[in-house]
Amino acid sequence: MSKKLFIKTWGCQMNVYDSARMADVLAPLGYRPVDEPDGADMVILNTCHIREKAADKVFSELGRLRILKDEKASADDGKMILAVAGCVAQAEGEEIVARAPYVDMVFGPQTYHTLPEMVAKASRAAGSVLNTDFPAESKFDFLPEEATSQGVSAFLAVQEGCDKFCTFCVVPYTRGSEFSRPADQILVEAKRLVASGTREISLLGQNVNAWHGDGPDGSTWGLGRLIRSLAEIDGLARIRYTTSHPRDMDDELIRAHADVPQLMPYLHLPVQSGSDRILAAMNRKHSADDYRRLVDRLRGVNPDLALSSDFIVGFPGESDADFAATLKLVTEVGYAQSYCFKYSPRPGTPAALESAQVPEDVKEARLQALQQLIGAQQVAFNQGFVGRTMPILFDRKGRRPGQLLGRSPWMQSVHAEANERLLNSIVEVRIDDARPNSLAGSVVTGDYASTAHNPVHALEARA
Repeated sequence: MSKKLFIKTWGCQMNVYDSARMADVLAPLGYRPVDEPDGADMVILNTCHIREKAADKVFSELGRLRILKDEKASADDGKMILAVAGCVAQAEGEEIVARAPYVDMVFGPQTYHTLPEMVAKASRAAGSVLNTDFPAESKFDFLPEEATSQGVSAFLAVQEGCDKFCTFCVVPYTRGSEFSRPADQILVEAKRLVASGTREISLLGQNVNAWHGDGPDGSTWGLGRLIRSLAEIDGLARIRYTTSHPRDMDDELIRAHADVPQLMPYLHLPVQSGSDRILAAMNRKHSADDYRRLVDRLRGVNPDLALSSDFIVGFPGESDADFAATLKLVTEVGYAQSYCFKYSPRPGTPAALESAQVPEDVKEARLQALQQLIGAQQVAFNQGFVGRTMPILFDRKGRRPGQLLGRSPWMQSVHAEANERLLNSIVEVRIDDARPNSLAGSVVTGDYASTAHNPVHALEARA
């Protein structure tokens, strides 16, 4: 008998991947994903600990779900197994069990391959099943094949964990140390995805370019070598990777941005601050000039490469001069888009103990100034494509009848009036209008994809 599974996912793309794999693990037990928690036989909250008040949001959601759990039980409609997974579960598992004893399972991101065992325990025993260990074995060695297609654009986790220990970040404590999957395992999963209809794969990791996996030839591969091997898969038209760290951009990976047509000309390369003093306090172990030189090298091999970044404003001790250095770096580098956040203390991190916390009104003013600058850069970047033609991967229907939505090589959202038969295809689109967060265009030709086709060079030829 089919059972209903609802998973709510917060946070990073790795969490999105993890949620999909949880569904795969639970499929043999009869669980099938549904879009709403009402009447579900299992509800999993896959949580993120990065944002401010993350735990408070989880407890608020649990309060609403407890009502649904009680309603299901009182209607003699069976038991709703309620679970909290992910990084909040890893960091605050015992607190969740203490404050919300009606939660049946609490487990960290390294343990979801043991879900069948946890479900069995939760089904027959009172109290919560708590599993926040860091097991010696890799969960990836025990996950089943994907139960359903991820679609034309798919995530593939290749690396997990972090050894960088930035002073503001909880990831090393919630995801554990850096781990790289073997190349063979990744290539097999990628081939399965492509065989099921995937045209674009985004490689995922907390520090994805720190990936160094065992290669089929017995040597240790870096991410650049892995990307070249993935590019040999027939039918895989696009490759992306995120999130990268400036310290892990090696020569081989930089060369891949010049040599591999399937590697898209867009890179998320977080810097966090333009001030060397703040970068040192963050334990980033690179300077602002190190970052500038890296950007110059990347653009030297591929002038069409667009960048995005992460920035934290109001880090403890940040002065007006420090913030001015960040604005200077943003002005000099130029970004297609970026993500800007006010610093908020994460319990258990060194920066949370600093006494020189920046006042909230100062953080807010700096955030607004940075967002205004980056917003202007994003608008200018998008406007530069008006009148040009580029290949768009249409991956979903638009809001209006006859409209399709997709992504450009540079990660812009693009919509156009198009026949539904072009869904899941790469199509040439002439850009007619640019908005701050999207582009609008007109279809020029039909399916445009080829594993040997370089969208950047073709764009240059037509520009």
